[in-house]
Amino acid sequence: MRWLTLGEAIKIHAKNQPNKLAVKDWRKKEETYSELNLRTNKLANALLNVGLQKGDRISILAYNSVEFIEILTACSKIGVVAAPVSWRLTPAEVYYVVNDADSKALFVFENFVDNVNAIRSQLGKIKEYILIGERSVKDYISYEEFLQKGKEKWPEIDVDSKDPWIQPYTSGVTGTSKGVVKSNESYAAFYTIVSQIHGWNKEWRGAIFMPLFHVNSQYYGPLWLYIGASLYVGRDFRFDPVEFFETVSKEKFNVTSLVPTHYYLMINVPEDVRKRYDFSSIKHLIVSSAPVLGEVKRKIMEIFPGVQLYEDYGTTEAGITLVLYPEDQLRKIGSCGREVTGVEVKLVDEMGVEVPVGEVGELICRSPMMFNEYWKLPEKTREAFRFGGNWFATGDLLKRDEEGYYYFVGRKDDMIMSGGEHIYPAEIEECIAKHPKVDIVCVIGLPDSKWGEAVTAVVTPKAGEVLNEEEIKEWCRGKIPGFMIPKKVIFIKADEYPRTPLGKIIRRHLKEKLKNVQ
Repeated sequence: MRWLTLGEAIKIHAKNQPNKLAVKDWRKKEETYSELNLRTNKLANALLNVGLQKGDRISILAYNSVEFIEILTACSKIGVVAAPVSWRLTPAEVYYVVNDADSKALFVFENFVDNVNAIRSQLGKIKEYILIGERSVKDYISYEEFLQKGKEKWPEIDVDSKDPWIQPYTSGVTGTSKGVVKSNESYAAFYTIVSQIHGWNKEWRGAIFMPLFHVNSQYYGPLWLYIGASLYVGRDFRFDPVEFFETVSKEKFNVTSLVPTHYYLMINVPEDVRKRYDFSSIKHLIVSSAPVLGEVKRKIMEIFPGVQLYEDYGTTEAGITLVLYPEDQLRKIGSCGREVTGVEVKLVDEMGVEVPVGEVGELICRSPMMFNEYWKLPEKTREAFRFGGNWFATGDLLKRDEEGYYYFVGRKDDMIMSGGEHIYPAEIEECIAKHPKVDIVCVIGLPDSKWGEAVTAVVTPKAGEVLNEEEIKEWCRGKIPGFMIPKKVIFIKADEYPRTPLGKIIRRHLKEKLKNVQ
């Protein structure tokens, strides 16, 4: 069986609906399917003309843009692997990713020239530096000038759907960032399965606001082009909820995928401000990349009346695994759903034995959306597939109820060993987060001579509120088991939490930061 690559899908849409809007970005740059197909042919041929070959890597350090979409599409046409780089990284971290990927070309948004110049002398493998933007910069070729190196004909390269296409790098929440090698067919399977389970087709219009360097937008962005719909590429820096409302009103897209942080910002916008905007085009909203509290879901559905809310659970490596459908959002609060079409899931113990209903186990899964390998890390790859049979061990701990719904408990690395008990932060955080004065909470285990690890709640009160340790402990009593009630409560400011580029708190860094706090 062979799946179409993104480039092949766009070629077909360019033939059947050449004048249809394919993609538009926040800078007002837009292209029809015909334009997108011809420009990406030119870009693909330009890459070949400067010496890149099938299997080579290129890096992209850029904001969301039509050009970013073009680069991904061009790579799919010639078997070159795109290794996007987070623009939030320091120059040293950018060097690590670009160097680790063995990239031979680097596409740079004009805002990041200084970051690249700081490490350019160390990037000996890069053959071409291509600048995205309006500036002219010494030793960089402009994106449009680079396109002129290629012809509009379809590139004569045999690309199989099993060939690698994108190599996203993990955020490094639990350690060093890893390159995740994913094939054309792993993304094609995602686009097909996710479209099917949500009921999307070419008449819909999707939007992305999360960075394209992150797998979330790589999943929920090109999907719309794969199925022949239209994609709006939103600004991926300094998310402004009011600006988001304005964009919904103007661009009239039907669906987008956002993380809980975005929704938290939206629900804090005063109602009188929200009422100025037209949200009638929104049919579906997706919560992804991190669990979301039930109270937040209720408020989302109040802001967007009639919207169908989905919670999609998945991983960079394995694509979407579970989905909680709209009808279950309030009936199964706290759940991340059941298996999606084409995916098999098990919860297992350390020996790979399936655990009973209600008990915590590591989620392992297999599906057509699976990654190929961790780049240059064969030991890590073997460890991820240690249970055999193509089962991928996610490192996520979940439990399942009698109806087959799964509940995220935490990461294996986040588990707290306290007084002989295995304690998972998620249930404690869910409890404390419902306190009316609490804005942010993160539960960690800190070294303790008596308990081994002391359950510690790190809390930020809402603006203008005052909290103390005993208030938090008293709030927890009777709501969670006694051994889960925090032994310590530490109060810090909102900007003191170490976070990933997507806003996830990095627990291991927080533990290191607070390990000596008495």
